[in-house]
Amino acid sequence: MRKIILRDRKPISPFNEPARDLRVLNKPLWLYQRDLLAPYVTQEREVDSFEEIGPERVETLVYRENLFFDQEFIEAFLTKARRLGKACQVAFPLDDKAIAEHALPLQRTIRREGELYVADMWYFPYGIEENVRPLVMHTEPREVGYYHVPTHMSNEMGDLVYNVPTKAFLAIETWVHVLLANIVFGVFARGARFERDVERSVRLPLRLLWRALLEQKQVLSSSAVVKIGRNCSIDPSAVIRGPTTIGDNVTIGPGVVIDNCIIGNNVDIAQGCQLLLSVVSDRCFLPFRASLFMTVLMEDSMVAQNTCLQLCVVGRNSFIGAGNTFTDFNLIPKPLRVPYDGKLEPTNMPVLGGCVGHNCRIGSGMVVYPARTIESDTVLVPSAERRVIEKNVTFEESDLHKIPGGMRMHPRLYPPPR
Repeated sequence: MRKIILRDRKPISPFNEPARDLRVLNKPLWLYQRDLLAPYVTQEREVDSFEEIGPERVETLVYRENLFFDQEFIEAFLTKARRLGKACQVAFPLDDKAIAEHALPLQRTIRREGELYVADMWYFPYGIEENVRPLVMHTEPREVGYYHVPTHMSNEMGDLVYNVPTKAFLAIETWVHVLLANIVFGVFARGARFERDVERSVRLPLRLLWRALLEQKQVLSSSAVVKIGRNCSIDPSAVIRGPTTIGDNVTIGPGVVIDNCIIGNNVDIAQGCQLLLSVVSDRCFLPFRASLFMTVLMEDSMVAQNTCLQLCVVGRNSFIGAGNTFTDFNLIPKPLRVPYDGKLEPTNMPVLGGCVGHNCRIGSGMVVYPARTIESDTVLVPSAERRVIEKNVTFEESDLHKIPGGMRMHPRLYPPPR
């Protein structure tokens, strides 16, 4: 089978890069897609439109390059499409809660047509043709809670939940989708599939229990659900619960707590750090007592001591100084909004942290309001006037990128969005 990738080079704020170059589950999206589809395809080509695709009558998969999907979804889609044997397009029912509540806001790739949602992924058994029919898929979501907010503090909000897909599909058009792809549709979905498999199987719980007894560990800390790479140094007092994946050459210090995370290669996590439902990419460094909750760190970044990141995304090669707090709970009775197509649009999320672009330097002791962004290549130094970040920060507002006279100290490393 050949695959045809429809280019989508729209830059995503605040990274100023297209979705294909951003990290998802510790890989650039384009590489994640390639590795996932490698067992199915023998040819690959990138085009800007269907008109550029030749008339060859060969089995073809076409998709837009800003799409995130997991192995369970693509396997189910191809199996169902091949069984149908006709040209078809991915579609979802209107009652698919993972799509309706999490995937639809802030994007146009998934859209409603009639009584279905359709997306930019097609299957052609005998080459490109005009007549395609919707192939209805379902993400099979499971409702998973992540916060219990006291009702007297949250206007009777109570439990906050995600509808976590066990077959994930998402279009990435804003930084919020990067967060969703990594966390809700990534590590959360992996945990939901694990719980589903345990519930459905008789043998799996017994195998997990047997492995835990042999290793004298709790079930969720055994090697059956915690995968550790080569040449790792893990202090005996660290608590690691699965499903968790740890790469090669990783150092984990005393008192560290890791629960349902993906840790890349050559990562250093010092004593007292706490990581929950997070993705830490290759070569990141977390000094003592740094805390991540449902947060994504792209490669070569550092989060200094006593800093707390909740529902945040941090780009590559960025530094977050000591004692910073990225808040996520909205105290004001207004919807959380983020930049999309030049405007601030609601996210449909009751809690949301902030986003830091690539190559940023953030000083110590700052407070960042929910849903705020800091553009790539920005430097922020705390001062009496700038201790609390109340609005989105652009590169032009950087503290150290200008010298007297208005000239920049160095050029922008990433081109501005067009």
